[in-house]
Amino acid sequence: MHDIDDLERRGIPGVMVASEPFAGAAITQARALGLEVARVITPHPIQDRTDEEMQAIADSTVEAIVAALTIS
Repeated sequence: MHDIDDLERRGIPGVMVASEPFAGAAITQARALGLEVARVITPHPIQDRTDEEMQAIADSTVEAIVAALTIS
């Protein structure tokens, strides 16, 4: 979260990407730091996925990430 804040302060767009179980904690941390950051939530779990499953997750989230980075 601090990295995204640093990027945003320097005029570089950032987006938080978290898997479902960690989304609430990340949002809470952002609010505690006074940050309103763009966020994209991915399916969980990640660690035991095959390469093909990870590619499918990436394919399903890339448009949301690009949109979050380019919204003005």
